[in-house]
Amino acid sequence: MIIREAEISDVALISPIFDKYRQFYKCESNIERASKYLDARITKKESVIFICLLDKNAIGFTQLYPTFCSVELSRIFVLYDLYVLSSHRNLGAGTRLMNTAKDYAIDHGASRLDLETETNNQTAQALYEKLGYEKDINFYKYSLELE
Repeated sequence: MIIREAEISDVALISPIFDKYRQFYKCESNIERASKYLDARITKKESVIFICLLDKNAIGFTQLYPTFCSVELSRIFVLYDLYVLSSHRNLGAGTRLMNTAKDYAIDHGASRLDLETETNNQTAQALYEKLGYEKDINFYKYSLELE
């Protein structure tokens, strides 16, 4: 199993997995849009994507978005996407992707790595808590739909 930072040439490998990830969150399948989105993020250096390969096949990915925390006066990363193909779960890919993201954030001077997940995604919550992530009980998350 190899985990490495994705390059623009990897978009075709990641897009089908990214599309499955979006379907998990009830979005319609659209490989073309998924590919364009990933291509733009990598090209514009707006995110960092790590890909997990097994026998040269992509089996998972995670995507980080850099941002800042004014209160802490520091850089942070948001781990927004994590997905491993259902056929390859329980092999440690999720843990390795999460640890790679953590190491990357540390290496780039971040003070924190944030993530969120659905309240009913018990599998993901178990992984995050096993890796030391703490559930925020002090803040509510709010969103304003703009479309």
